[in-house]
Amino acid sequence: MTKAKMKSSAERHSSYQKPTLRSEAFARAVRKAKLGVVGSGGLRSLFEQAARKAASLPRRQFKENWLYLQTMLRLVGAYERGEYKQVSNDDLTWIVTALNYLVDPFDLIPDMTPLLGFVDDATVVGFVADKTRQTLDEFMIWETIGVSNLA
Repeated sequence: MTKAKMKSSAERHSSYQKPTLRSEAFARAVRKAKLGVVGSGGLRSLFEQAARKAASLPRRQFKENWLYLQTMLRLVGAYERGEYKQVSNDDLTWIVTALNYLVDPFDLIPDMTPLLGFVDDATVVGFVADKTRQTLDEFMIWETIGVSNLA
């Protein structure tokens, strides 16, 4: 195995060292995501809750991952409507995990905590954006091509 591959693997595993990603709240979000992807009927409700929540979030906490959070929302919405199915179950599960964590008001740092309430949410969104970046980028390309084909 090359050093680049070993480093990449080590970097991926070091991501789990963040307290947010080792929390019971994150584990709960993962469990809910696995159930939600298997029985996708709950995706519409999750999409609606997460979209409402995202509309009220302080964008500065999410920095460069704000675009990817918005993309996660659009992807889940398109998937739920049956418009977009080119996503693996693994990536969909990670994306749903991020949205589950986002809508949970009692995650590792409760959202009502002044100044810090969304730091953990941003950590999870960043972690999932990194894990699913190719899928999210491909979805944005699909959106662009789909829009240009409609014109």
